[in-house]
Amino acid sequence: MVVFLLLLCLPFILYLATPKIRKMLSSGVCTSNVQLPGKVAIVTGANTGIGKETAKDLAQRGARVYLACRDVQKGERVASEIQATTGNSQVLVRKLDLADTKSIRAFAKEFLAEEKHLHILINNAGVMMCPYSKTADGFEMHIGVNHLGHFLLTHLLLGKLKESAPSRVVNVSSLAHHLGRIHFHNLQGEKFYSAGLAYCHSKLANILFTQELARRLKGSGVTTYSVHPGTVNSELVRYSSFMRWMWQLFFLFIKTPQQGAQTSLYCALTEGLESLSGSHFSDCQLAWVSGQARNKTIARRLWDVSCDLLGLPMDW
Repeated sequence: MVVFLLLLCLPFILYLATPKIRKMLSSGVCTSNVQLPGKVAIVTGANTGIGKETAKDLAQRGARVYLACRDVQKGERVASEIQATTGNSQVLVRKLDLADTKSIRAFAKEFLAEEKHLHILINNAGVMMCPYSKTADGFEMHIGVNHLGHFLLTHLLLGKLKESAPSRVVNVSSLAHHLGRIHFHNLQGEKFYSAGLAYCHSKLANILFTQELARRLKGSGVTTYSVHPGTVNSELVRYSSFMRWMWQLFFLFIKTPQQGAQTSLYCALTEGLESLSGSHFSDCQLAWVSGQARNKTIARRLWDVSCDLLGLPMDW
């Protein structure tokens, strides 16, 4: 009965709370006036949601922006839309399937042959709560796409980032990392698997990767940051009917993709963040991370294991 009454009153409660909710969601706005003519940026998963809005803002500032997308056809439509909106014709689409290391290597090879510089890499793409499945290389889908795919991509592009310094790498993580754990004995989910927890584990991996990468890049002119974009209305929840239902029920608490892109943009553009390389941000300010996410031993071991899985040298 109590639950029924709460559900009955929910619309009225939300109506009364709407102004405060809207104010809360509008906090954390990237106010940087930095312009980017002559700069080159890559945004993964830029054909929808946060990635699309991030790419649009960078294009508006004059950058040459690469939309790195699995669905090229959809990417081309988005590129045309961004070009028309911003007046920037330098919005390009390239095929990138983070669930296939051959595709990642092909993307990097083409980009490196095409461009002399890379100033901003935003590792934005991801999957969430998908049924158990594996990538083309046999990795569990969440850890394979969300972590290993971007780990490899960053490795392949790091030389160009160093040559273009000062440059930045932004890894989109999530508040869900607080529920994550790195189970090295079950990294591929073959012993036990939960779609929800697999997502959390991969988001923890994003933060650990960011911190270890920052440690290794100290003094190189390349800085890196992880971000929690907020709870955003995007296609990320497409695999979970429960999450879609929750999004609809609590729609007033959900950020738009444009709002969700603000912290990525803040970390990519704001001047003076260099000393905070390796840090985690939410709502355009420093954010607390879990104890696991602060564990340097786990971060270094995850780095080594990731290199081993991908056939990379451990000292890159």
